[in-house]
Amino acid sequence: MRTYQEFYQSIQKPFFSPPEWAFGLAWGIIYPLIVVAGIYLIYLVYKKQAPKSLLWVFLANLAANLLFTPIQLGLKSLWPASVVILIILGTLAFFEYKIRLHSKLIFVLLLPYLLWGAFATALQLSITLLNF
Repeated sequence: MRTYQEFYQSIQKPFFSPPEWAFGLAWGIIYPLIVVAGIYLIYLVYKKQAPKSLLWVFLANLAANLLFTPIQLGLKSLWPASVVILIILGTLAFFEYKIRLHSKLIFVLLLPYLLWGAFATALQLSITLLNF
């Protein structure tokens, strides 16, 4: 499997593509926020202040997120990664829409993830089309 650096340097990128270091910075901020939100979500579900179904959506999103990089770097085609990132954005947007009714804190904690996810989706779809 290629490294992310090898992959990123080998593809055509759109004009709005950030420098490589921006990904590490973004995820260095977002992943701790996801962890805190996840722990608090588990607490809310345990206390029956949020439905279990939201925990399943959160976990589905996390699973898709963790699968994205191996799919992107491990396969020659970029289309599977584009499908996965659409799943990530879709589950995250749905989760944010629903969680706002139960926890403003979780909603706010995951807002950077949603914004980066929307940007990353546009970037991934653009990269997929440019490298078709």
